[in-house]
Amino acid sequence: MSRFASMLKHIKRDRQLLILFIPCIIFYILFRYGPLYGLIIAFKDYSVYEGIMKSDWVGLKHFQRFFDSPDFWLLFKNTFLLGVFTMLWAFPFPIMFALLLNESRFMRFKKLVQTFSYLPAFLSVVIVTSMIIDFLSPTNGVVNQVLKAMGFNGVYFLAAPEWFRTIFISTEIWQHMGYEAIIYLAAIASIDPTLYEAAKVDGAKRFQMMRYITIPSIMPTILILFIIKSGSIFRIGYEKVLLLYNPMTYEVADVFSTYVYRKGLLETNYSYAAAVGFFEAIVALIMLLISNTVSRRAGGKGLW
Repeated sequence: MSRFASMLKHIKRDRQLLILFIPCIIFYILFRYGPLYGLIIAFKDYSVYEGIMKSDWVGLKHFQRFFDSPDFWLLFKNTFLLGVFTMLWAFPFPIMFALLLNESRFMRFKKLVQTFSYLPAFLSVVIVTSMIIDFLSPTNGVVNQVLKAMGFNGVYFLAAPEWFRTIFISTEIWQHMGYEAIIYLAAIASIDPTLYEAAKVDGAKRFQMMRYITIPSIMPTILILFIIKSGSIFRIGYEKVLLLYNPMTYEVADVFSTYVYRKGLLETNYSYAAAVGFFEAIVALIMLLISNTVSRRAGGKGLW
């Protein structure tokens, strides 16, 4: 049987699944691959009146301008540190949370904790940042009220550069820990229960079973998610940073995405903003490739 005939056979066999997959394909074509056409304005002096194709080509002019800008190294440092610190602190929490939930013997308590841990993931970024601003308010915020009751002076957290990364990372953990733990709980649920039964017969304790059975069994899932997360170190969403930062915290809070927002939408410097965004995407791709290579060599697992 020829390769083409074999492909037609598989298509006919899986036609119902392929039909269900069509909306996903359309979505990616329209909202992921279609907009890539606009990247060429990073190499042009784009004019709204001239259009994309009629605008003049300038080559790497905007990239060179960005690399020579004093903002480049500040943005690079802020984006890298915020991404790495978020990765180091926020990535392990869902794993530990899933392991602790799995070890809980009280099903009602387990389900209640799971339910409350999922809720923050369904809140919009605007709601989350509004809650943060209210809690950390220097006048009537809950945190400062507690500090004053304990005899300490109030702190204007959102205006203090040294507190910005701590606040951002803490809220990332709180918002995504429960939701991301679902993946690890699903991986734990797929472990063969006879492994635990055999370990009990051999006299293994609960911690030993977690260490030698649960964690090694979910390690492929951990590695895959680690690779995906590593690729997003430089792809920090601008929404939360934009809503939390202010001129007093620019020195630690300003990242590539917020810089693109300011230059592109506020200052209407579209070509320059596109060049910065393109550079950010390239660095993110490089990080993804490096993480995948390291993961394959260390654990034998990767995205490809």
